[in-house]
Amino acid sequence: MSSFQNPNHDELAGTEQPFVAHLMELRDRLLRAIIAIAVCFGVLCLYPGPGQLYDWLAAPLVAHLPEGTKMIATNVIAPFFVPIKITMLAGFLLALPVVLYQAWAFVAPGLYSHEKRLVVPLVVSSTLLFFAGMAFCYFFVFGQVFKFIQSFAPKSITAAPDIEAYLGFVMNMFIAFGAAFEVPVIVVVLARIGIVSVEKLREWRGYFIVVAFVVAAVITPPDIVSQLALAIPMCLLYEVGLFAASYVARSAKAAEPAEPPADQSS
Repeated sequence: MSSFQNPNHDELAGTEQPFVAHLMELRDRLLRAIIAIAVCFGVLCLYPGPGQLYDWLAAPLVAHLPEGTKMIATNVIAPFFVPIKITMLAGFLLALPVVLYQAWAFVAPGLYSHEKRLVVPLVVSSTLLFFAGMAFCYFFVFGQVFKFIQSFAPKSITAAPDIEAYLGFVMNMFIAFGAAFEVPVIVVVLARIGIVSVEKLREWRGYFIVVAFVVAAVITPPDIVSQLALAIPMCLLYEVGLFAASYVARSAKAAEPAEPPADQSS
């Protein structure tokens, strides 16, 4: 007896609720992330305060300006909005672990167990490396770059940088160095998912060195100090990525189940 499909039957019936449930979960997790950022922003506004945060950010430049020289604001509202922008950025960075956890909690149910084992270390390591790149830029690169630039400044001029221009410069440098420090993560991912083998990545070492210096020349200020400060760590981190990729590859191979022996029946 053949069965006939009801012409009024909707093949998508019953899919609306799961879709709406996913949207509601996404909304809740976004709301939690926004609340975490807002709380961190509020705490930073109370202590140490937007003005103090900007003073900390400007300290590497101010330290190399002529004695008694201060930065200037060419926009009427810049003295208010620029420190607020800095505080918002600091609040986001402070709340980043919560934001990443909410993103992870949303996508984790749809991942396989081996994907979960790979994603968690990559998220943690990429976050720490990005922060390490920003710290390296602030504590080492800024001081050397500003010292180098001021050494070339003519004695007949007084440098008084604008606070908005300085904020744009700092943000570009933070993003450049934070992204550059992600090289090990990129190398591990490329090798782990099988796009490129570790042996091939080793063969491309010379090409990467050239690319690193070209990238550094393009995205950093036109001075040799900042270019070397970006290119050399990228090359070193490439080697770190090769070592980590080799370790991950060996671990994945060791975790594979042994192949059953062939049937010896005669």
